[in-house]
Amino acid sequence: MRHPRMMILCFGGVLALTACEQTARDADVDRTLAAVNVIDESNLSDIMLSAGDPNEAVAYFRRTLAENPDNIDTMRGLGKSLVRAGKAREAASVWAKVVDSDAATNDDRVALADAFIRAGDWAKAETVLDKIPPTFETYKRYRLEAMVADSNEEWDKADSFYETAVGLTTQPAGVLNNWGYSKLTRGKFAAAEKLFFDALTYDPALFTAKNNLVLARAAQRKYDMPPIRMTQVERAQLLHTAALSAIKQGDVSMGKTLLQQAIDTHPQYFESAVRALAALENNVSGG
Repeated sequence: MRHPRMMILCFGGVLALTACEQTARDADVDRTLAAVNVIDESNLSDIMLSAGDPNEAVAYFRRTLAENPDNIDTMRGLGKSLVRAGKAREAASVWAKVVDSDAATNDDRVALADAFIRAGDWAKAETVLDKIPPTFETYKRYRLEAMVADSNEEWDKADSFYETAVGLTTQPAGVLNNWGYSKLTRGKFAAAEKLFFDALTYDPALFTAKNNLVLARAAQRKYDMPPIRMTQVERAQLLHTAALSAIKQGDVSMGKTLLQQAIDTHPQYFESAVRALAALENNVSGG
């Protein structure tokens, strides 16, 4: 008589054990899926920050942040995306929230200063940078420090910060170009010319450095094209830049020659050069 009851107890134990095993398996599956979702979200965030359209990235991070308003990494993603989308003031607002959080890092403070500079709030950028300890030495930090010093016309500080920034990156073309432009605005044309040449040794395709190089040389009345790599269209554009610089300095005859060379060099119709040459000839004939 005891056997049926024992069988029922055993069967019940088997059912309970099976249920426990099923619950454990379900929990494992849930954890695995959660881990996969985290990986997927991380990968998607990386894609949005690097290859995605900036405005699509902004929309993605806004949606994700609405679902997880306290996620600091999502806030950072939104801040970076807003900067890429050219929305510096909104980016500064987001980065300010990141900096106010307990998880804030010095990199976050640098990002906030960068957003302030992009928004034209130089004083706020300087205030943020001043709160970062001097032991935190990164390329981006010193590049921003140099730009702020430039805006304050603190030339010695700017030069020191630019030099430090150059030494902290393997790709200094951009900061060398900025440093050269700083020298250009100070009237130190030969020093600017050297820095633009240096920038182009690291990035031969950087057109802003090419254009600035021509400006620095033209300021010294060196109107010939520098020995750098350039496309036919770029050569025409650089000749146009040199021509306008020559005219501005009173070298009108040289300016006319350079404008004609720009027109002849360009593979298509170079409207701005044609218009400038026509205006110049009309002024000469009218005078």
